[in-house]
Amino acid sequence: MWGARKLSSFGSGFLGVLRSGCWGSQAGCPRLTSLAVYSENQLSWTLKIKPWVFQEYRIMCSRSYRMTFACLNTMKTYRYPWTRRYSTSQTTVDSSEVKTFLALAHRWWDEQGVYAPLHSMNDLRVPFIRDNLLKTVANHQPGKPLSGMKILDVGCGGGLLTEPLGRLGASVIGIDPVDENIKTAQRHKSFDPVLDKRIEYRACSLEEIVGETTETFDGVVASEVVEHVIDLETFIQCCCQVLKPGGSLFITTINKTQLSYALGIVFAEQIAGIVPKGTHTWEKFVSPEKLESILESNGLSVQTVAGMLYNPFSGYWHWIENTSLNYAAHAVKHPHPGPAELVFEGEADVPAKASTNPGVREEPKE
Repeated sequence: MWGARKLSSFGSGFLGVLRSGCWGSQAGCPRLTSLAVYSENQLSWTLKIKPWVFQEYRIMCSRSYRMTFACLNTMKTYRYPWTRRYSTSQTTVDSSEVKTFLALAHRWWDEQGVYAPLHSMNDLRVPFIRDNLLKTVANHQPGKPLSGMKILDVGCGGGLLTEPLGRLGASVIGIDPVDENIKTAQRHKSFDPVLDKRIEYRACSLEEIVGETTETFDGVVASEVVEHVIDLETFIQCCCQVLKPGGSLFITTINKTQLSYALGIVFAEQIAGIVPKGTHTWEKFVSPEKLESILESNGLSVQTVAGMLYNPFSGYWHWIENTSLNYAAHAVKHPHPGPAELVFEGEADVPAKASTNPGVREEPKE
């Protein structure tokens, strides 16, 4: 809107110049009023009988155009407040969220600091991930139950969840768009030679690795992440693309309720200071129903949704039935349809040719 005022101000100035009749001295210049008072016939008559007026008028117009284009070129460098900074086809990363976490990058491993609730959450989310992944395997090694599994930790931060999953034997890739977070995570894992071999960190967004990691991972984890992205549907689509058929997606997040606003933002951020102010935006919170709808529409079957509750006085998390605050969700990617499923209804005796695209059927050749 400031741009409109600026342009309007320029326009008023230009009309003022027209009222004066010329750019410099008024001596010898035609007495022109604003163009608004000229009728079409009057202006044509003036230009026909007084060609010197046209010459002066043309000069004024030429200068005004140059000034207008200069003004507009200056305004191009600004973005209107209602315009999205990022295209959803490029990234789901919110630049304002990056700035928030950049300022806290050095505090990830302070177990008594602002990330204390995330350290404590590992008591719930690590067994939640481990137990659901083990449902898909017949045998596992004692002490390294996730050995042989590949896991992607999206929005890994300083590696608070990445490291426990690596200790369980999994090969883990942790990604985060904040460079300083990745530096903190790499520095911390370097103290453990075993983790140094099992864990790889990358400073990038999920969208940047989709092409090279399609159907690569047995599990994808997005813990306390989806409430920070700018395009949830695109984010879930990318999670699904990098999962193997039958792979698991794990999400922990905050429900979008009045209670979550009162406790998650007003109390936790503004009163108690459990998390820094501005960490969360209530409009980005997502209900279990909406999340389940997005997951199902992207080829994922929701297996579990469980409520979580943090006690700020004890510093511990607990599983609860109510999901009005925090909750965890586990979804499984549908496996590719087998040959028996790729048959037209009523033509069971004619095998259908499987397409190179999963789930797409082609007409059988006669």
